[in-house]
Amino acid sequence: MHPDAGGTAGTFRLLKSAYETLADARRRAEYDRGVVAAPVPAAAPAPRARRRMYRDEPAFVPAGCDVPPSSLPWWHLTKHQPRIGYVRTPGHAPALGMGLAAVVLAVPLVLPEWLPPFLLVCWLALVAAAIAVAVRLARLYLAAARAQRAAQAEFGERTVFGVADDEPVGERLTSDLLVNYLARLPGARVFHGLSRPGSVFADVEHAVLCGHRLVLVESKLWLPGHYEIDDDGSLWRNGHPFRGGSTHLFDAVAAFADHLPGVEVRGVVLVYPSRSGEVTTDETPGNGVSAMTPPTFVDDIGTWLAADCATVDHHVLRAVRAQVVREPAA
Repeated sequence: MHPDAGGTAGTFRLLKSAYETLADARRRAEYDRGVVAAPVPAAAPAPRARRRMYRDEPAFVPAGCDVPPSSLPWWHLTKHQPRIGYVRTPGHAPALGMGLAAVVLAVPLVLPEWLPPFLLVCWLALVAAAIAVAVRLARLYLAAARAQRAAQAEFGERTVFGVADDEPVGERLTSDLLVNYLARLPGARVFHGLSRPGSVFADVEHAVLCGHRLVLVESKLWLPGHYEIDDDGSLWRNGHPFRGGSTHLFDAVAAFADHLPGVEVRGVVLVYPSRSGEVTTDETPGNGVSAMTPPTFVDDIGTWLAADCATVDHHVLRAVRAQVVREPAA
């Protein structure tokens, strides 16, 4: 039955097991009693040691932004600005117009009783012009006051619109950064989860509007290193093409710029380290989009927005708010 003699390996093993059972008195007695020892399984090979991978490491959470407010050149604007309105009102212009009309009407009181026809005609023309200016300014003032009341009723004192997604670490850190710093500017309004004009999805994670300046923000957790963004949207890390991520801000910046004429639009990719290490960026905007670290973002973008933080344009605010996809539950 040996395989070399024409048998099979399985049959030969059975024959060998039978011979060993019959040759051993104890095993033969057990076999006769019907007790058959279970075959001993072959020892499993020891698992090969697996090389430690990055995914096996504990989850790394980057630190939040901690910039001393006293180091920010625009921080004084957060405390010393007057109450912000939703429109630019003529202010004291109506009163000045009425005063001008009164002065013109009083001119004859200081002139001789008799006026030549030519001077009389000139005086009447001045009176008509002064009254027209005063009426025009009064109408502008009343229209601005009505718009102010309507915007106040619509928006109230809200400074944050939309709901931030707290699940991704980067979005949560950016949300805290915007509330703790940029939202303190008098005219700043913060938005979470915006759709690009013409889209129905939340294409933009965050945005901040201040006057006629709008910044769109993406949050990224990338490996430590130095990052740059070219005009064509290509990403570079440590001087080499970066294949580990991408940004959609170029399309979003162009879409919002077309949607909001007269509004300056910028995009910022906020880079957080995905593991222990330092992240640096080249803040030079490539076609309106820059890569920044949180401290640089707070300093540079805060300064850029603070230049136009005295008034909230309710037309622009309404247009940006219309793009918010997720609103908080009532």
